[in-house]
Order: sequence, then C-alpha cells, then structure tokens
Amino acid sequence: MKPSSGKKPQATKALHPRNRHSDRYDFPALVQACPELKPFLQLNPLGEDTIDFADPAAVRSLNRALLVHHYGIALWDIPEGYLCPAVPGRAECLHHLADLLAGDEEGDVPRGRKVKVLEIGVGANCVFPIIGAAEFGWKFVGADIDPVSVKWATELASANARLKRNLECRLQKNPANFFKGIVKPGEQFALTLCNPPFHESKAAATAGTLRKLKNLEGKRPTEATLNFGGSDTELWCDGGEAGFLEGLIRESAKLRKAAAWFTTMVSKRENLPAIQRSLKKAKASEVRTIEINLGQKRSRIVAWAFQTRAERREYWR
Repeated sequence: MKPSSGKKPQATKALHPRNRHSDRYDFPALVQACPELKPFLQLNPLGEDTIDFADPAAVRSLNRALLVHHYGIALWDIPEGYLCPAVPGRAECLHHLADLLAGDEEGDVPRGRKVKVLEIGVGANCVFPIIGAAEFGWKFVGADIDPVSVKWATELASANARLKRNLECRLQKNPANFFKGIVKPGEQFALTLCNPPFHESKAAATAGTLRKLKNLEGKRPTEATLNFGGSDTELWCDGGEAGFLEGLIRESAKLRKAAAWFTTMVSKRENLPAIQRSLKKAKASEVRTIEINLGQKRSRIVAWAFQTRAERREYWR
C-alpha cells in the first residue's frame, strides 16, 4: 500500500502471505487494467508514481483498478460520498478469516459456494464479497440498513458474472437488529463478518475525517473530501463501536446455530475487555483475537463460536 509522503516508501510488512498486495502498487499494470487511473498519477519526491490519497476521485479510481486487475471485476463504482475501503486491508482480513476456517480443517482452507458468508454492513462497495468470491469461491449474503447501499450492491453484483452467482443482498429493515430479519429459518453460515462503525456521533466522525486528511500531507478539507470517507450509517452509530458490538454479540447468542464462527473487526483496542466480558456472558465456547496489519496501522479481528469443532466443519460440507 504505497504511501504518498516524502519518506522512502517500503513494501508493507507482515501482511498475510496470500495477500496479493504485500508489495508496492504496480501502477503500470494497474493503468493497463484501468486506463482511467492514469490521469491521477503523480510523482512523489523520490520520482516514483503515486496518487493524491486525499482526492476521493483518485482513491476511487485506484480501488477500481485494484479490483479489476487482481480480482477480475469488470465494473465497479460507489455512490458519491460512500465508503471507499482500502482493498489491501480488506484482503488481509479475509485471508485471516480463511485461516480461521482452515484451523477446523487440518490447515486446508475450505473453498467453493458451500462456504456461505454473511457480511453485516456490506455497504455499496462489496469489497469483501468481491475478494472472497475471487480468492476462495465463497458465496456471500450482504446485509445493510441503507436502501441505497443494498440497491447499489445488487446492481453491482448483477453487472459482474462471478459476483452475480456469489452475492445476494438483503435489506435490514430494523436498524436495531443484526441477524434477526436477515438470517432465514434454518439458514447457516460458515462465517459472519462485520466492520462496525466506530464513531458515536456525526460530529465525531467528521473530526476523525479531518484528522485523517491532516495526516495526508496537511491537505485542507473540502466538502467533497469530508464526504468521501463514508455515509452516516457507515461511520457512526449510537454507542459507537462498543455499543454496536455489544448488540452484535448479544444477538449472536440468540441465533447461535446461525454461524460456525461469528467475527468482527475491532478498531479500538480499548474495547477488547468489554467484548470479552460480553462473550463470556453470552457463553461462547471459543473466542479468538487475531491481530492483523492494515498497512500503516494495526487492527484486530475478534471471532467467537458456540459450536464444537466437529459441528463447525459440517457448516460447509
């Protein structure tokens, strides 16, 4: 994941060995796959290609090029102002989740459409399903409370042959629910995954965007750049990340047979003790905390299960 600062750029360290993005961006290959990226290229102080990561159009074009070049997507875009996640970081998460399943299969990652994955908060971008379908052939259900995201994601799936077979989008009509109203009676998933909103209010989300832009070479925010980092439902919720995850865990305990593994990304390390207490209260039989590298920062995935290992293996067989 190539930086745009004047410091000597290096390959990202400690990424998963299967992650296609462990080296610097190959801009010539990306431009060949997606020529519209070329006008956004500029030279850093070392004379190397980069883009302006504070420019939403440039970031969106780079993400499109990565998805086309590495994952065979023919058409990809997002609505104005919606979340444009970093593809390498999403890939990193999925490879670690694949290893979680492999741990139940003597080290072999289960592949194919029998492996059903539920994403809570799929958004309009569909990056997790795109990578998961391309790398492992997994079948996804993408749930979201935002009708625009569900409509956009559905049209995106229809426009791409591989994704059309491997992604079904469902609207969560009750924002207070996570799995209820989405998981059908008797339906079972190998995994559920989620990247929860971590701000407690719109003001906090805006402040976070301002800090991010300031770190990108001191860029002065405009209305466009303030909005390109995500819609309200993608960035904040009442109670922030901690409140969101408390509800997610509580509801998973009521539908404990819905998934072999329930998982979520956790941005704030300080939330881990409360998460562990919630999981203990929910009587999860196994809990894992997986440290991951997202380029210039560390993050983590928390995974929990209510089934035995033998029972979990039957979810994708």
